[in-house]
Amino acid sequence: MNPEVQNIHQNEGHILVVSCPLQGHAAPLIKISHQLTKFGIKVTFLTTNLTHLRTAPATARWEDCRNKGIRVVAVPDGLEHEEDNKDPKKLHDSMNKVMPVYLEDLLKKTNQGNGNTDRISGVIIDSPMGWMTEIPKKLGLKVAIFWCSNPGCLALGLKIPQLIEAKLIEKDGTPLKYDQKINLLHNMPAMAINEFTWYFPRDENTQKEIFHVVKGIIHNMKNADWILCNWIQEFDPTACNLLPNLLPIGPLLAKGRCAGSFFPEDSTCLEWLDKQPENSTVYVAFGSTSKFTQQQVDELANGLEMMNRPFLWVAWSGLTHEAYPFYNDKYLKRVGNRGKIVEWAPQEAVLGHPSIACFVTHCGWSSFMESPNEEGIVSRNEIKETVEEVLSNLIIKENVLNLKEIARNTINEGGSSFANLEYLVKQMR
Repeated sequence: MNPEVQNIHQNEGHILVVSCPLQGHAAPLIKISHQLTKFGIKVTFLTTNLTHLRTAPATARWEDCRNKGIRVVAVPDGLEHEEDNKDPKKLHDSMNKVMPVYLEDLLKKTNQGNGNTDRISGVIIDSPMGWMTEIPKKLGLKVAIFWCSNPGCLALGLKIPQLIEAKLIEKDGTPLKYDQKINLLHNMPAMAINEFTWYFPRDENTQKEIFHVVKGIIHNMKNADWILCNWIQEFDPTACNLLPNLLPIGPLLAKGRCAGSFFPEDSTCLEWLDKQPENSTVYVAFGSTSKFTQQQVDELANGLEMMNRPFLWVAWSGLTHEAYPFYNDKYLKRVGNRGKIVEWAPQEAVLGHPSIACFVTHCGWSSFMESPNEEGIVSRNEIKETVEEVLSNLIIKENVLNLKEIARNTINEGGSSFANLEYLVKQMR
């Protein structure tokens, strides 16, 4: 029986979800919260004041969360100036100081008294904040850490001790052998040193900081009872053997509910997509943290123009370090109604729209970087040719449709992700 129907009158268990104040972390954790409520679980979503202020006006649907059994608790981030929130290191350091105090206080106050029916029975913590698992653990609570990245990144993090022992990297993550590739997972292409998550050759200090963050996240996972992953078990069964307590629960979807967007979503793009032919439109979006040079954005804009296909481009103002906008009136006139450019889009609805044929995004950017020019810029011709290759390859299309069907089945009742989430709920009640 569908849990949304089965548990309408049932409310057993209370799970606290702790989110890192970043778009790519808050959104999936809000989606997990929605999934938990379908099983009759009450959820408290703990985040920062900044995240709450950003998401509340953007989605205007926090009330929907509350109506579905999700209580939102916002705490100070400890920063004096709002501009400091744009500095990842300052934000990370501040959260490390203030969040533990609020977390422990919330757990103790909520769970005081033996007859309290609102007691928190389990905690889900975002992986960058995994060092806080000791707080709920010492109070006798079950804890799951949410890993928001892919299996390859987790496999790489787990392999850090072997990489150091084999003298492929220094103890601070600095690469030593650029000509050697390593195998992380079965059926995954071997990875070169310059493809490592923390590789940042233009800034060695940043590279070392990212490495130590990754190393710390992996280290803290050993304290969790379970590791929740936004994966699909059927896509890569061997990845589930990386750790004995992995629970793949993806794909995480909002399905029209509040999804934690930090920015106002321009829904006019959906009306524009309605007017485009089926499987015709290229969707371009690079998330909320990727940064590009003006030259690369110019190449992207010209590449989209050269495709002579409909395109929807999320060209938000933080995409470059330079002044906004990235395009001029002449460009808009040339592309005409064939192109739609917005500041931010309701991405899940866009990706589910029948007119979308291809998604160009930062998660696939490494594949573009296999053939950049000497200045590290992906040319307009390369962008055009790569997209055309994807859209014209019938094998790719067939594989994508098969993967889509598997992904849909895995989150339905009887699917592996559904079963894993159901198992977690039973353990945390």
